[in-house]
Amino acid sequence: MLSVEEALARITAAFQTQPAEWVHLAAAHGRVLAEDLVAGRDQPPQAVSAMDGYAVRAADLAAGGAELRLIGQAPAGGRFAGAMGPGETVRIFTGGALPAGADAIALQENARVAGDRVRLAGSVEAGDYVRPAGLDFRKGEVALPAERRLTARDLGFVAALNRAWLPVRRQPRIALLATGDELVMPGEALAATQIVNSNTTTLAAMVQAWGGLPSDLGVVRDDPAALAAYADRVAGMDLVVTLGGASVGERDLVRSALGARGLELDFWQIAMRPGKPLMFGALRGVRLLGLPGNPVSAGVCAVLFVRAAIFTLLGLDPAPPEIPAVLGRALGPNNRRQEYLRASAHWGPDGRLVAVPAELQDSSMLATFARADCLIKRAPFAPAMAEGTPVAVLPLLSGPIGI
Repeated sequence: MLSVEEALARITAAFQTQPAEWVHLAAAHGRVLAEDLVAGRDQPPQAVSAMDGYAVRAADLAAGGAELRLIGQAPAGGRFAGAMGPGETVRIFTGGALPAGADAIALQENARVAGDRVRLAGSVEAGDYVRPAGLDFRKGEVALPAERRLTARDLGFVAALNRAWLPVRRQPRIALLATGDELVMPGEALAATQIVNSNTTTLAAMVQAWGGLPSDLGVVRDDPAALAAYADRVAGMDLVVTLGGASVGERDLVRSALGARGLELDFWQIAMRPGKPLMFGALRGVRLLGLPGNPVSAGVCAVLFVRAAIFTLLGLDPAPPEIPAVLGRALGPNNRRQEYLRASAHWGPDGRLVAVPAELQDSSMLATFARADCLIKRAPFAPAMAEGTPVAVLPLLSGPIGI
């Protein structure tokens, strides 16, 4: 059996970064930049006032106040057309351009106005309450780097750059195919021996969260001919993910049925728990990941391997994120498989993250997976661990960790 690390290396090596496409700013949230965004201008384009007040020459107020002649005003987003000389001032509002000859702003609360005379109390230093040209960004600088996943804050920045269209990586197209006679769709009536197909719902949401486009191919029954027919439906996909049918039972048919239609197997089975019967290969030129059917096994494998495939396609770092924590409950020794334990998390009084593994880790228990905040990673043959032992955890998509 392969190690988790070797399986990840083989999977990520099989994919190439997606080409770029152009999208409008309104559709760019969560997309990945395909190239650096370079500022085309300075912001602000000239020095502007940071406060409502009066544009002054600092030298005029050096003695601790002065009475100046009011010669005009600069509204927000506007400017005073002339220039200021000694002993003169211009009424200015936040965002107004600093008049020629001025080098500071005196606050309006320090002013008394009578006609065209303004008495200002106190002194100012050159540059007080002035936003210099290029304070936010300068023409020619990299405003946002390539391979960045665009947040809502980034989009506001892009708008300020006056960019309406952006080059982003094409979203990977991920086909999802569930297998099994026992599966019914959510909301359907259940016989005593049937279960709800929760895996497709889980995987589709994960694929979307990671930046891909899921395509639900439905549920195929445990029939070799029916399963083989799906080989004709994967054209144009970047990855096919099968759910179930990858183990060694008589009805685990993915390898044999799709093998007859051109499936080339790279590896099968990895040394991890949950998720041992993971399959990876290519079906008619399209990469295929066969995940176990147990809901938690499928979910954990997706967090490790489907995410890595999508991130590689998007040009992002595919390595699973790990953060340090300490155990909130003692654990016994581990066996030869790398283990990923569902756990809740909270911040301890000493500021460290505490990961408390669930008491039961059966791979069919989806409720425990849904309530978990992270996965505790344990190496093969790890010894027993006492409460408080440092561990590495993989954050899941939500929870008190804040991921």
